[in-house]
Amino acid sequence: MHDRITYFITWTTYGTWLPGDARGWRKSDKGNQPPQPRLEAWCRSRLSEKPVLLSESQRLKVEDVCRKHAQIRGWMLHAVSARSNHVHLAVTADKAPELVRDQFKANATRVLRQAPEAITNDKVWTRGGDCEVVEGEANLARVVEYILEAQDRKERDH
Repeated sequence: MHDRITYFITWTTYGTWLPGDARGWRKSDKGNQPPQPRLEAWCRSRLSEKPVLLSESQRLKVEDVCRKHAQIRGWMLHAVSARSNHVHLAVTADKAPELVRDQFKANATRVLRQAPEAITNDKVWTRGGDCEVVEGEANLARVVEYILEAQDRKERDH
């Protein structure tokens, strides 16, 4: 049993945010990395299936199942936002961050495989994902704002 810890968790849909991506990317144990177009092209050439983009209704299904799963587990879900190519959530849980992330991903996969609009790809998500510990109420407030509002502002600015 772990203490209750707050996490900012992000994972991407399959094939949409590759190593080397021009938007930047994260490497395990090395943090943020600069764009590397040749690496991105190589990774894209190695995809075994078409990239997965979530429709609005699929995004709503993912958000709904994340809320339900957190409630079943007794976790505090502070915010969740499923985008077309990734999911962000902030949650306080009593398990290791990778286990928490993988449970949310598994439940999201389950609902995305259901009709209508069932995803038939073998791979729905990129392997793994990012798990950061959020310390303090001020930091949690910033993470929640980013998840619920800042992404939309960022998209309007471009």
